[in-house]
Amino acid sequence: MLDVRRLRLLRELAHRGTIAAVADALSFSPSAVSQQLSVLEREAGLPLLERTGRRVRLTPAGQNLVRHADAVLELLERADAELAQARGGLAGALRIGSFPTATRAIVPAALAALALRHPGLEPMVSETDPAAVADALRAGDLDVALIHAYDFVPAPQEPGLATEPLYREAMYLAGPAGAVAPAGAPAGVPGAGGAGQRALLRTHADEPWITATPGTLCHAMTVRACGDAGFTPRIRHQVDEFATVLALVAAGQGVAVVPQLGITGHADPAVALTRLAMERRTNVAFRSGAAAHPAVAAFGAALREALPPELA
Repeated sequence: MLDVRRLRLLRELAHRGTIAAVADALSFSPSAVSQQLSVLEREAGLPLLERTGRRVRLTPAGQNLVRHADAVLELLERADAELAQARGGLAGALRIGSFPTATRAIVPAALAALALRHPGLEPMVSETDPAAVADALRAGDLDVALIHAYDFVPAPQEPGLATEPLYREAMYLAGPAGAVAPAGAPAGVPGAGGAGQRALLRTHADEPWITATPGTLCHAMTVRACGDAGFTPRIRHQVDEFATVLALVAAGQGVAVVPQLGITGHADPAVALTRLAMERRTNVAFRSGAAAHPAVAAFGAALREALPPELA
């Protein structure tokens, strides 16, 4: 009989590529992970792994077993959801991942509503970049999370995870007040690009840019949008908090692309905001099979009620 815990390790190895990465993510020692995978191979009765230097590659049999592991783990999530529904009354920890603008603008009101309806539930919020959410959910470090995607940076299809749409928001170019936009540049029609957007971005091709830190979706969004306009941005500052980004723009330190929630409450006359054709889309993510879990469903409902009117 195959052990579910070992199947989970095999699935993590398929996504992370090295035993060291699996060990780090799941708080095991590398030797413990190797031992458990060796036991799984004995249970399976044939090789599941091929070692190539420091990396480990799954054999065809190992890849097939990972697909079955995804199905098994999804069924276990559904079973857990059904048991939670049968118990009635939500209680215990709910580990939530969120990115900064949503944490500030939406999550507090959602948590307040959740506390009124389910006082026994203990939500625990961790700011988590959307790029790291999939691994955290699969590892069990998070139960539910907010993730975003941009027109130029679509969210990848992540095995073992499911999502539900939450809201969409406009994107803006933040530049110095008084700059003259090219004719037809304001591109308020949703879509990935458009001639107006490209023309607007090109007017700032020679200026310094302010982006998020490398490795984040926000950083990739700015670089790819500028690439679509025909240039590579000359990045001067790398900052993840949009209020700080706008303060740098006001100080004449460069231009930036910011989402609608990032400009909420902003009223600095030194900064001009021009709507772009791009959008940012935010989804609620959770492990496949967990959609019906009452805690996950309750948090999703509270989020929707907490949406600002311009996003609802």
